[in-house]
Amino acid sequence: MNAEIISVGTEIILGDIVNTNATYLAKELALLGIDVYYQSSVGDNEDRLINAFEEGLKRSDIIITTGGLGPTNDDITKEVACKVFNQKMEIDKNSLEKIEEFFYKLGIEMTENNKKQAYFPKGAIILKNKNGTAPGAILKKDNKYIIILPGPPKEMKLMFEDEVKPYLKDMSNEILVSRTLKLFGIGEAVLESKIIDIINEQNNPTIAPYISNMELRLRITAKSDNEENANNMIEPIIEKIKDRVGKFIYAQDNISMETVVSKMLIEKKLTISTAESCTGGLVSATLINYPGISSVFMEGCVTYSNESKINRLGVNPNTLEEYGAVSEETAREMAKGIAKNFNTNVAISTTGIAGPEGGTSDKPVGLVYIGIYINGKTTVNKYILHGNREEIRLRATKNALNDLRLRLLEL
Repeated sequence: MNAEIISVGTEIILGDIVNTNATYLAKELALLGIDVYYQSSVGDNEDRLINAFEEGLKRSDIIITTGGLGPTNDDITKEVACKVFNQKMEIDKNSLEKIEEFFYKLGIEMTENNKKQAYFPKGAIILKNKNGTAPGAILKKDNKYIIILPGPPKEMKLMFEDEVKPYLKDMSNEILVSRTLKLFGIGEAVLESKIIDIINEQNNPTIAPYISNMELRLRITAKSDNEENANNMIEPIIEKIKDRVGKFIYAQDNISMETVVSKMLIEKKLTISTAESCTGGLVSATLINYPGISSVFMEGCVTYSNESKINRLGVNPNTLEEYGAVSEETAREMAKGIAKNFNTNVAISTTGIAGPEGGTSDKPVGLVYIGIYINGKTTVNKYILHGNREEIRLRATKNALNDLRLRLLEL
């Protein structure tokens, strides 16, 4: 089966609100094994909404709408759906009683136009609204379905979860299961070139590369009659991909980079300190996101000025004079200095030019050096990062944690 999502409301078309409903519904439908090939947004206009319904019903088994179920004249979704299906509406006494009860509990007088929300075509499945006054409905005609949901997300999500999802589960014989590989340190084009044959060979499972939060992800999705079978189909694909690009895969599904690195430090009983210049504390702040990191995280210093690099970290003034604050040599001494001062097994240092000003032809904006000290051995990596000031600092932080991850894998 396939479905189409129509979001109704002029406020969506004008950009006054962000359409989170469509995102939520698309994900939920995918998990139910129902394909979504089209999404659209339509204003509160009868002719355009009729056209959207008619076009959608030509290509989809199910149309799910959000919005346009209020008591005012411009709330027309239900009325238009009934017109398209040529179904007449009548008042549903049970729905009317619930609406009246809702207003009574609030101590507010119900206006006459709220009765509009209690009208439905005969035979429709009426969906309870536990967070508002507008019930939803499931309409059916000639093996086509229109599922009408309210617009406010807190009303729509609960109605979908409690009423629509069980109904759709009974209709669908298949489910989708997805696993996500999270990669860092490899470009999208390079990744595709290394696994293009695996991608091209697949139909079920399917492989979809995409970028999220400045890193690459591979979503492997299988369709089957149960979760166990789907996972059994996915696992061999994951192993194939690991054989090609395993070094760049740092986690699966919802595990973050800081979680991976923090667990490695704790399991190996390695203490850590950080000395940051261009990242301004983001490295230490990111590590501290992980509960339990206090057992190994000793100290984090933001040594932005040359004076603090000298006084706090013991960076040689001659190094700064000869090579500059943004240099391999300075990053190396920063990492060694913070590890020595706080007697830690591990240290991270960052120094760079985040911009938007301060770059030169030799040292452009985006130039970053990251030092990693582990038990007496220091390595420094050079990066040219792109983006605005915030993006460069975030990318530098991710690279710093990934550099540490790779070094820890060698132990």
